[in-house]
Amino acid sequence: MPENGKPPVMVVVYLGGGNDFMNTIVPYGNDIYYDSRPLLSIPQKDVLPIDDELGFNPAAAPLKQLYDEGNVAIVQGIGYPDSSRSHFRSTDIWHTCEPKKIGTEGWLARVVRDLDPKKENVLTGVSFSRGLPRALAAPGVTVTSIGDLDNYGLMTGISDQARRIEALEKFEKMYGQAIGTGPVREYLAQTGLDVLKGADLLKKAPEMYTSEVEYASTGIAGSLRDVVRVHTADLGVRVFFTQHGGYDTHANEGPVHPMLINELSLAISDFFQDLRDHDAADNVVMMVFTEFGRRVRDNGSGTDHGAGGGAYLIGEKINGGLYAEYPSLEPSQQEFGDLRHTYDFRGLYSTLVDQWMGIDPVPVVDGMFEQIHPFTN
Repeated sequence: MPENGKPPVMVVVYLGGGNDFMNTIVPYGNDIYYDSRPLLSIPQKDVLPIDDELGFNPAAAPLKQLYDEGNVAIVQGIGYPDSSRSHFRSTDIWHTCEPKKIGTEGWLARVVRDLDPKKENVLTGVSFSRGLPRALAAPGVTVTSIGDLDNYGLMTGISDQARRIEALEKFEKMYGQAIGTGPVREYLAQTGLDVLKGADLLKKAPEMYTSEVEYASTGIAGSLRDVVRVHTADLGVRVFFTQHGGYDTHANEGPVHPMLINELSLAISDFFQDLRDHDAADNVVMMVFTEFGRRVRDNGSGTDHGAGGGAYLIGEKINGGLYAEYPSLEPSQQEFGDLRHTYDFRGLYSTLVDQWMGIDPVPVVDGMFEQIHPFTN
């Protein structure tokens, strides 16, 4: 946990579609990699070395700079037993920590509930994404989900509070005719009021923010800029979520994947520079994850759904380096042509919520899992 008295904050970034771990952290010292990917392998001369075996994709140069500064922990071979190659199912597993059944609560929603059991702050959890992600969804847990901070709000053009509440009541009655009376209708009404309150609070953030960092004109850069704007407004947000899509690279991976990795790396680099400029980086840790890696062999144009992948913890309180074990590329050690997972993702979640957020991880991940130790003392 932070030593400066500020509450710990975590920023979760989901790479939608299944990021190709092998072409992000490249096993350039392994001949099997080059034999398996005649089309898509990264030439040895272009890799940004970590050691004699592994290195960053050159498109991830900004992330490599953060790594060289000691602020990036690379969690290798992350996944879960009997990996699902389905986007929907695997994403659901990562979001709910329920690999054997359909979960009803997101793991981050459980964190929000633990952090704010009395529901005193409607902004304890904020998602910068279209729609509410499964990770932040749970009955009775209020989370504010925003597509665009500059245009966010529910009926914020109605200035008089009484008129706005009247409008919400009409909204509730309209839907109440369809769903009837009782708890569902009451929940809808309360959710509407919470969203209205959140909109009023969040519209202060852009007014308070100035920065010399010039973010790129990409979706992930805009979302991470919004995180900085809200974080520096000191609104009590403890959990942020956002996502960067397009990683389902069955085809055209050659040009597409480096573009995505570069967008992501630049956005993360600008994000932490912005936080540092605002003296607001020391209580923030970012986790980057995806639902699975890609297959070892390319398919002639891209890579298909795999199993073991990679995740990243980033921040000033991170003791950077390689964690867990890079999966073996030996064919006998592969899992149906995929990298075999070497570390359970629930261990990473446990590490983050226990060591950083100060929360009992067992109810969050539904069990006890091996933790790593990536935080500085």
